[in-house]
Amino acid sequence: MLTRSGTIWPSLLTASLVLLLLYAGELLFVPLFYGLFIAIVLYPVTRWLEHHRVPRPLAIALGLTLVLLLFLLLLWLFVLQLQALWKDLPLLQQKLLPALAALQEWLRTHWGITLSEQHNWLLQLGEKAPGIAGNLVAGTLHTTATVLFMVFIIPVFAALFLYNRGDFVLFLEKLAGRAYADRLHHLLRNIIHTYFHFIRGMLLVYLIVGILNSIGLLALGIEHAILFGFLTAIMTIIPYVGIFVSALLPITLAWVTKDSIWYPLGVVGVFGFVQYLEANVIFPKVVAAQLNVSTWATLVAFIAGGIVWGVNGMILFIPFVAILKMVSDVVPEWAALNVLLRRTGK
Repeated sequence: MLTRSGTIWPSLLTASLVLLLLYAGELLFVPLFYGLFIAIVLYPVTRWLEHHRVPRPLAIALGLTLVLLLFLLLLWLFVLQLQALWKDLPLLQQKLLPALAALQEWLRTHWGITLSEQHNWLLQLGEKAPGIAGNLVAGTLHTTATVLFMVFIIPVFAALFLYNRGDFVLFLEKLAGRAYADRLHHLLRNIIHTYFHFIRGMLLVYLIVGILNSIGLLALGIEHAILFGFLTAIMTIIPYVGIFVSALLPITLAWVTKDSIWYPLGVVGVFGFVQYLEANVIFPKVVAAQLNVSTWATLVAFIAGGIVWGVNGMILFIPFVAILKMVSDVVPEWAALNVLLRRTGK
């Protein structure tokens, strides 16, 4: 009994070492795994092109170009909307001043903070502003450099995965051994099929949710409804908190630019209703249960990913858990783990 229960410690030690390695190697592993998932999604496309006598390098280039064009289209739409928002910025500032004055009066009336105390606090904040601005500039430069590195290296990793996929499959065969050879190929086909249809379905979900959000905000007369509608839809890629973070700006804008509290509440109502439709109607109908991972496992992956890699981890760790669930489906030794990962429907 002691011997059997003691076998859990090597597994826990291995998992801890893997998490430590992932944490220390963030600069390598984040673009590597983004490239891997892009390669998984593009594999059916490139394989179809290769079967129609398109050379593999050209097929890979065409697939990556398709992803790039989609990204540039989204970027172009957001730039157009941000330009419109920038033109309206002076008007927003004019409408924000009375709101700030009302906030100061509310603080004085309900909290006893006099106007002079508020003024002194703002002066102290202004004295610290140069240091805050310097840190902000340094952080912005670092983030920009990281993003540029990601934009360059992720397509390179994706292309290498696609071009050398035979070598990677052979590596996995050697690693798994002959006993698992048949199950390995079944697992790889299952992962590729699942993720291709999952990503395709998710793109359609984001499009539908973005359109519904935009229609609701336009009906309320909220400025830049298309920008906020699609931004909120895309931010749902970050589970649970993405919708709340992205909704703050349109809610604040409605509060500043409109004369009634019902408009911010209306924005909350629009996003809440659309998210209800997305969770209970749109997502099940369009995507179905492609990943079939339990809510518990999804939440654990989300939090663990945030601890290890921040926002990138929140996005990437959920596919990790989905793949782990698929592996546990075909490996009997991982049956106990499968119980925690699978969606039982009970």
